[in-house]
Amino acid sequence: MSVADLVASLRESRGFRHKTDIAGVVSSLARQLPGGAGDLGQAVAVGDDCAALPDGDGYLLFAIEGMVSDFVQAMPWFAGYSSVMVNVSDIYAMGGRPLAVVDALWSNGIEAAHEVLAGMAAASVAYGVPIVGGHTNARSDQAQLAVSILGRAKALLSSFNARPGDRLLMAVDLRGRFEEPYPFWNASVGAPAARLRDDLELLPRLAESGLCDAAKDISMAGTLGTALMLLECSQVGARIDLDAIPRPADVPLARWVTAFPSYGYLLAVREEHVERVQAQFVARALDCAVIGTVDATREVVAHRGDDAAVLWDFSGEPFIVSTDQVLQ
Repeated sequence: MSVADLVASLRESRGFRHKTDIAGVVSSLARQLPGGAGDLGQAVAVGDDCAALPDGDGYLLFAIEGMVSDFVQAMPWFAGYSSVMVNVSDIYAMGGRPLAVVDALWSNGIEAAHEVLAGMAAASVAYGVPIVGGHTNARSDQAQLAVSILGRAKALLSSFNARPGDRLLMAVDLRGRFEEPYPFWNASVGAPAARLRDDLELLPRLAESGLCDAAKDISMAGTLGTALMLLECSQVGARIDLDAIPRPADVPLARWVTAFPSYGYLLAVREEHVERVQAQFVARALDCAVIGTVDATREVVAHRGDDAAVLWDFSGEPFIVSTDQVLQ
């Protein structure tokens, strides 16, 4: 597959389409909020993994994730597990540590909710994050699940801090497997809880040490879609080397760049800090590689050697939010 063909398939993928819908939502919200939402009290604009609210000498982090209904229906236990896991990842991606989660669950009968709740409980135990309440409707004709999380950070990692000249790093746990037929790379279920927690602790430690201030967890948009979200928020571009992306030896590139890993982060790191940042992940048997360089072009180019194609041009169309829609 040529890079141009890969780019074309990504732009039509479910992960990309879900993310591009965000631009319309943000635009609608901005039109309806008095004063353009300038009084929301946020430390970062909309577009980050969490809302960050200044609180004392740090920040409260607040986020929510909804599971797609066909996933909840087909894999209720893993959907429940994932609902907690992805929220925990959002908090750590911002340099924070999670405090607690609440859920909103709809099911057709209480029996249908048991597997979802069992998965949530398993993730709660694995990550040490309590489930402290929520909302349940066991008389719904369709399975639905959303989970919200609260955390706290001393120093932020943000999608708005990447700068031209930064190296784009990908950190990922390759010790997993796909949960077929979905694109979820599961390196969490069955892994030692202490290892899961200590691997995540790297993110706030990087933020607090000053070695990194820009990051985003790899979401359903995959590696390249997540890179677009990070770069767009920072109003920069990048050149991404597809051959440098860490991936399992037996997984084709086209599938891997659409994967949603249970542990996967993109970080924009000042060049002088790259080796120290990489060393911290490698010391925990996590893959961490430089996959690109951030620039000032507002254009993201993917390449394999001399084969290159423009993945996105932010000056021509927004990915998740245009500059004049960003809520300050």
